[in-house]
Amino acid sequence: MNKEKLISKFKEKASLVAAIVHEVPGITEALKKTVELCLEKDLCENLMPTTQTPGNLKIIAAPNLEPEVYDALQLLCKKNGITLIKEDVRHHPGGIEMGVTVMDFGIAETGTLVLNSDSEETRLSTMLCETHVAILKTSDIRETALIMSEELNEMVKKPSSYTAFITGASRTADIERVLAIGVHGPLALHILLTGD
Repeated sequence: MNKEKLISKFKEKASLVAAIVHEVPGITEALKKTVELCLEKDLCENLMPTTQTPGNLKIIAAPNLEPEVYDALQLLCKKNGITLIKEDVRHHPGGIEMGVTVMDFGIAETGTLVLNSDSEETRLSTMLCETHVAILKTSDIRETALIMSEELNEMVKKPSSYTAFITGASRTADIERVLAIGVHGPLALHILLTGD
């Protein structure tokens, strides 16, 4: 399947599971879009006690960004009154507006994101936030999970590896078959597809 069809299929399948897909040229634009999405979002009501009180500031958790990308996002956040955290995500269990992660792969067949979540900080940033923003390079989209079996095997080689497959926002219908959104994780998933 050619690249355009692969991207189109990924976008279609991701939108079917209520993910919102945005195409941006590169990482700089992805960071700007992240801040824009955070500013548009209502302030999260913190219902849990924290060891650090952020006041009325919005919080973005971004533990798996490369240092130079994190620094660029930090500058954007400071300009806009947003607190950016990389560590101690556990100290903000009910007050994280947004978790931002760079994905390892996308699977077009199901609109699924694949993320190496060996770090507890990364796992928490994808589960404790109200909105998850996933940054995915279009070159990292694969047609099916079967096609990428070797890449997946590499990801799970370590005995302590933790690879997450994320398909849409958190949802369940376990309780009396009534659909509930955000029970086990974020209420919303934004996928930012970037070029290389």
